[in-house]
Amino acid sequence: MRPLLALLLLLAASCAWADAPRNLTWPELIPEGAPPPPPPVPLHDLSKLADTLNAESAPAAKQQSPNAPVVKALDGLAVKLPGYIVPLDVGQDGEVREFLLVPYYGACIHVPPPPSNQIVYVSAAKGVKMDELYQPFWVSGTLQVKAIDSDLAQAGYQMKAGEIVPYEYTGE
Repeated sequence: MRPLLALLLLLAASCAWADAPRNLTWPELIPEGAPPPPPPVPLHDLSKLADTLNAESAPAAKQQSPNAPVVKALDGLAVKLPGYIVPLDVGQDGEVREFLLVPYYGACIHVPPPPSNQIVYVSAAKGVKMDELYQPFWVSGTLQVKAIDSDLAQAGYQMKAGEIVPYEYTGE
C-alpha cells in the first residue's frame, strides 16, 4: 500500500511542478546568434535639465530595432518574467491593464525603446495602480510569439497576464 501512496504523491507533485511558469530572463528572448540589444540609454543628464524638459514635448524617440528576431520556441509557454511597466491605457479606476513590459526603467518613455524582442505587450484582467509603476513586477502568463504595434513601440511578444506581483529577488 505504501508504494502506491508514494507514487500518488510523486505524481501529484510532478503535476503541480508542470503547471508552474518557467522563470524567463530577458536575454532568453533573443535568439542564439542574434545581435545583443544595445545598452540602455541613460535616462537624463540632469546638468542639462532645460534640454531634458524640452525633449519631453518632442516626438517619441525612434525604436532601436523594431523587427528584431524572436525565439519561436517560446510560443505558448507559461512564463514568469520580471520587468517594468510602461502604460498604454489607464482605466477610470486608475489601473493599468494594457502595457508594455520592458527590461529597464524608463524604456519607451524617455529614451529610445529597446528592440522589439525586448518588449512584451501585456493585457491583464486585474490591473496595476498607476502610482505603483516606479517599481519592477513579476508578470506571469502564456507567452505568444506575435508582433504587435503600439503608439510607443513594436513588441515582438504578447502575453495575457494571469498574475502581476511586485518583484522580489529570489535568486532564480
